[in-house]
Amino acid sequence: MNVYTSSRAQDVAAVVLGAITALTPLWVDTNDAANSSLIVLGVLIAASGLAQMLSPDLSIADVVMGVLGFLLFLSPWVMGFTEYAGAAWTAWIIGVLTMVVAFAALPAVNGMMHGNPVAHS
Repeated sequence: MNVYTSSRAQDVAAVVLGAITALTPLWVDTNDAANSSLIVLGVLIAASGLAQMLSPDLSIADVVMGVLGFLLFLSPWVMGFTEYAGAAWTAWIIGVLTMVVAFAALPAVNGMMHGNPVAHS
């Protein structure tokens, strides 16, 4: 698998993670803060994945995706919805997965920018 294909898979993963996050309030108990956090951050995570798919040279999208994953991870504490277990665990798990996906994409993007992509197996 070449760098471009690997990065593309990570972008698709970000879109899926963002969509799951944004749709989570449909099947778990939430409050207004959880709804807002999950929907807004989910849409932004999906949008960052789409932006990276549409413009692979836009390396800032991976950095933004990582920051959004971190904000999602923190959101149950910051926004006060830790008592809503389904919403909180979704934020924690998908927040970590989003950060992993974003940071995994960074070496691929950096290699493409410098003209020496590293092949991934």
